[in-house]
Amino acid sequence: MAKPFVNDRGFIKFPCRRCLNNVSHQLEDLESHIFRNGFMFGYNQWIHHGEPATANAGTTVAGPSGGIPETDEMFDVLDDIISEDADEDAVGGPSANDQYDDLFAALRSELHPGLLKLLKLAFPKIDLVESHYEAKKLMTKMGLGYSSIHVCKNDCALFWKENSLKDTCPVCSESRWKLHSGKWSGKNVPHKVLRYFPVGPRLKRLFATSKTAKLMRWHSTGKSKDNDVMRHPVDGKSWQEFDKRHPQFAGDVRNVRLGLAADGFNPFGNMSLSYSMWPVVLTTYNLPPWICMKAEYLMLSLLIPGPQSPVNDFPARSSLSGWSGQGYRACPTCNEDTPSMRVIGKTAYFGHRRFLPTNHHWRSNLQFDGRTERKRPPRRFSTADILEQLRRVKTGIPGKHPNYGGVKRKRGDDELNWRKKSIFYELPYWATIELKHNLDVMHIEKNVCDSLLGTLLGDPHKSKDTDNARRDLAKLGIRHELHLFEDGNKLMKPTADYTFSEANRRKFCRFIISVKFPDGFASNLSKNVAQNDSRLLGLKSHDCHVIMQRLLPVGCRSLVNKNIWSTIVELCTFFNQLCASTVNVSDMVEAQNQLVLILCKLERIFPPVFFDIMIHLVLHLPEEAILGGPVHMRWMYPFERYLKRLKDYVRNAAKPEGSIAEGYVVDEALTFCSRYFDDVETRFNRPDRNDVAIHPTRQLSVFESQCKPLGKQSYVELDNNDRDNAEFYILNNSPELEPYLNEHKHELHVRLGEGCLNINEVHRTEFAGWFFEKIYAMHRMQAPEVTTELLSLSSKTNMVVSSYPACIVNVVLFMCKWFKCDSKHMVTENNITSIDINGEAYKDDQFILASQAKHVFYVADPSRGPNWRVVQHVKHRSIWDITDDGLSDIDLLQHNSSSNFTLFVDLGNL
Repeated sequence: MAKPFVNDRGFIKFPCRRCLNNVSHQLEDLESHIFRNGFMFGYNQWIHHGEPATANAGTTVAGPSGGIPETDEMFDVLDDIISEDADEDAVGGPSANDQYDDLFAALRSELHPGLLKLLKLAFPKIDLVESHYEAKKLMTKMGLGYSSIHVCKNDCALFWKENSLKDTCPVCSESRWKLHSGKWSGKNVPHKVLRYFPVGPRLKRLFATSKTAKLMRWHSTGKSKDNDVMRHPVDGKSWQEFDKRHPQFAGDVRNVRLGLAADGFNPFGNMSLSYSMWPVVLTTYNLPPWICMKAEYLMLSLLIPGPQSPVNDFPARSSLSGWSGQGYRACPTCNEDTPSMRVIGKTAYFGHRRFLPTNHHWRSNLQFDGRTERKRPPRRFSTADILEQLRRVKTGIPGKHPNYGGVKRKRGDDELNWRKKSIFYELPYWATIELKHNLDVMHIEKNVCDSLLGTLLGDPHKSKDTDNARRDLAKLGIRHELHLFEDGNKLMKPTADYTFSEANRRKFCRFIISVKFPDGFASNLSKNVAQNDSRLLGLKSHDCHVIMQRLLPVGCRSLVNKNIWSTIVELCTFFNQLCASTVNVSDMVEAQNQLVLILCKLERIFPPVFFDIMIHLVLHLPEEAILGGPVHMRWMYPFERYLKRLKDYVRNAAKPEGSIAEGYVVDEALTFCSRYFDDVETRFNRPDRNDVAIHPTRQLSVFESQCKPLGKQSYVELDNNDRDNAEFYILNNSPELEPYLNEHKHELHVRLGEGCLNINEVHRTEFAGWFFEKIYAMHRMQAPEVTTELLSLSSKTNMVVSSYPACIVNVVLFMCKWFKCDSKHMVTENNITSIDINGEAYKDDQFILASQAKHVFYVADPSRGPNWRVVQHVKHRSIWDITDDGLSDIDLLQHNSSSNFTLFVDLGNL
């Protein structure tokens, strides 16, 4: 009788006393379950196994300890966990039934375990676990635990596997345990503890959980069908080439693709700058882009202890890849052909003319560095070339002991910039991946922005225009007008055209102060302006991101000459293209060619010391975008926000790593279980910060939404014309009123004749009154179609309305001020659109619905006068340009594409 009710996985609900029809298993195990556990109490009508339910069939069944609702969400949690382990039973592995018996025992208790004896006194009938240890054991069986692995104090080895029982390091022979005053205290306390969070159980949960199992196959069903469009790493060339080389792996869409990110951080904020730890975080690229980088789907796999761990961005990449990011060959892409030169006290990555075609006239121009450029572009190093380089790298001893691995070793010339062979090469597929390590766009963009702002504003701490920079120009014999010279006993430094004057510095800073962003778009940048309005202080990575792409092209337009401004705008336009949610391959190919010209133009403008490794790495970002897909799934912003969450777990400053580990597993357990609670607010169904609830019971769409006002309320009296225009716009755009609109137009055609030219104007003027009379006539006749909402909609509005300076809306009527868009009042230059706000248009048609609006904000345009504004478009972070595949809860529309920005390099008079 039960066979027809097996689900598509071959599972069926078990009516034994342990499973209580809340957990499913394979059908062949049904008899043994009932024989071992007994048949459940109260299951008289077999509603889960074919018998129709009757009116007296209860909604609860009596278990061993009382009534348990059949819809208890925690049974769904365990059902998903156990169903994933069922295959192990079939091949003789550990039995899921035995493994989870105590979980079901805890679940069948009257309440979840409590915390304190006070709860027992207040609720004497509650069955509580006695200790935190018992609760942790339950979580571990659900795959929500971690392992503590002792580490040598010099980082030589782990006391794990074959070393797990040793008391001294197998490399440096240092003691595993801490000594107090040179003596053993009687309690074994390790020097360092590595926290390892097993990845396997966490990946199994993603497939076992009904809430995410379908999403884990999105990379196969949701990838772009246009070869030129990239929205996800699956659309990148590296993913596609990997699938061609490993068809067996690619053939099973359940195989997992992971991304790894690591960065050091200080768990104490500013309390101790000398302490840092290194979390290793994984993201699952099987998931769609709108959830892939959310904190709930990131996995902490390792927590490497402090107090000394790699901290910075590019050096951290060097630690993982093995290629040093310092010296003459710092670029990991150019390898031994990195363009570089020595300047006073530093290495400058200068000489981008070698990337130009061999017959380009700039190669013979002596104004760049006083020489003709004859070098060819850097070679493309194949996998075989890289493996051959790594074969020549000498194997060092791990650790930091001064007599072992801690000895600084001078690299040989044949080792190039390789410090070590990365452990990732032990993975069988690693050598075949085209994009092994990503350049982090977040840190590169911040460093570029800091260099530009510091030099333009003449910041004494960040400017690249130093005295030594001027001496470098004298050594190269170029730009004689910028050389230092002596005036009596003084050393004079000529003013460069790439720095703002004192007045222009204040003008730029006041422009930054004047900018008002939409809610949640960016921080308040006015707080970063120094008191004397001469420089910007304390800019974060996202501040630099906003300044580079939104403000710098506008703010500096009138403050430097056109050649300098246009070059800066071109560089900022490239970052706009690169950071778009949808990236076109053709745009990146074109950007690759244009960036060579942009960097060459920058070499004509700024001194060589300006070109640190971050400026040079910009050149390789388009190529990495083609290989890896959009940068928003590869940069560090999501991981930096995740580190903030880890920092918030620290409650015991003496044990920061332990606090983070314990806080993480508790948060992970709550996150996992909260997927199953639909009737309470969780992080998965919580409204967004600016969401406004829709009334689900409304009959007319115009009444479905709410508006949440912000700021102080004031009252405005409308004149008759404004009120009539607003009323008609609402009535004319309500789809439920279309029959009435057509009926009124038909009556006008009959009354005025078909040849009447102003019939639309008459319809606009008379419809509201006609509609009011018709609805009230129907209401007096008690017509069933006249509802309270329809009656309210036909009534006249008040002349006095509430007004607020801002509001959070879903759908509401906007009264707009339209600007003229002719050539006299609107100018577009270098992707910057400026509007004259004095040119007002459409004064008689000022109303639109919010659904018809596009989100923009305006910033002042200092170069054109006080009445001009630059239009800045806003893209919502939760909107994606992806075809709907049945996931109706996702808003799938967005206009943020790299093709929206045209990157054209103006060579000017160079």
